[in-house]
Amino acid sequence: MPIPTEPIGSIPRPSELVEGMRQLAAGRRSRDKVKALCDRAIRDTIHLFEKTGSPVITDGEQSKPSFVGYPIDGLETLQPGGVTIPFADGHTRQLPQLTAGPFRYRTYAATYLKEAQRHARVPIKQAVISASALSLLYPQGGIPGYTQAAFIEDLVGEAERDIRQSLAQGAHSVQIDFTEGRLAVKLDPSKQLLQSFIGLNNRVLERFTPAERQRIGVHTCPGGDQDSTHSADVDYGQLLPDLFELKVGTFYIQLASEKDRGRVLRIIKQQAKPGHKVFVGVIDPINSRVETAEEVRDRVLEAAEFIPLAQLGTTDDCGFAPFGDDTSTGRDTAFAKISARVAGTKLAAQKLKV
Repeated sequence: MPIPTEPIGSIPRPSELVEGMRQLAAGRRSRDKVKALCDRAIRDTIHLFEKTGSPVITDGEQSKPSFVGYPIDGLETLQPGGVTIPFADGHTRQLPQLTAGPFRYRTYAATYLKEAQRHARVPIKQAVISASALSLLYPQGGIPGYTQAAFIEDLVGEAERDIRQSLAQGAHSVQIDFTEGRLAVKLDPSKQLLQSFIGLNNRVLERFTPAERQRIGVHTCPGGDQDSTHSADVDYGQLLPDLFELKVGTFYIQLASEKDRGRVLRIIKQQAKPGHKVFVGVIDPINSRVETAEEVRDRVLEAAEFIPLAQLGTTDDCGFAPFGDDTSTGRDTAFAKISARVAGTKLAAQKLKV
């Protein structure tokens, strides 16, 4: 497509898979039976994704327990009681905390990519969780015999391996999910936490060549879970200048749900560098109303007033179900919204004569 368009990642799981995962967690269903449900959901998701006309797709993260938890699912050196993330509607998500080192991923994202490639006929992008998000696993009280510095060194190596394996497996691109960026400003208005997150993620990215980094992007949003957010009240202007210091080639930026898109676009125009690709969100996943292609077209035309066409792309604001148990959006709604993104991006390209 003249203006590239890509999804962010997750698609709501079929109800039978959501229930199967719930029963697996409760010890009432075997892992093999749930895997069969996952396999069926992946095939169906890829088929429906391809029907939308999206030139790049994902596997919908059907077999991921969550966008953040896939590397540590089943890890024996974890216990409850980690960092709690509050959402605007009152619900929370809580991370576990690490109890011992060395820290190693239990699952790498390339595992999901390899399975999806068996079924897909179009390029697949692969989302990975940021090192900064997983850095929150280390408890404030420390771990006897395993310093935080040693943990961070292990974490950087594992995050690099996660990205590198997906690139080697043939991912169209690798997207680092950095939804904690805006949250970091909320937790620490001095921005020291945000800047430490940027520095940590750059330690990972510096291990890649400039050419490799052109296939790596970063996604930011105010969190999306059960039709709520954790940091939409944070001024985007406090995040974006630091965000563009990340050493990646592509930025996927939530925008459709912003109250003042023009202001955010002006900041992007000031901060984006000539070599950057900027995919702006034109679909709001936590709003149940399906956008029309014409609405998407107009959002793309608005963005084109600020971002050079050679650098512009479109995306969804966020995944539609980043956590496996999120059923707030239906699968049909998600695919209808994706179809509108694809059609609206094409209309905008026609209007812009590209």
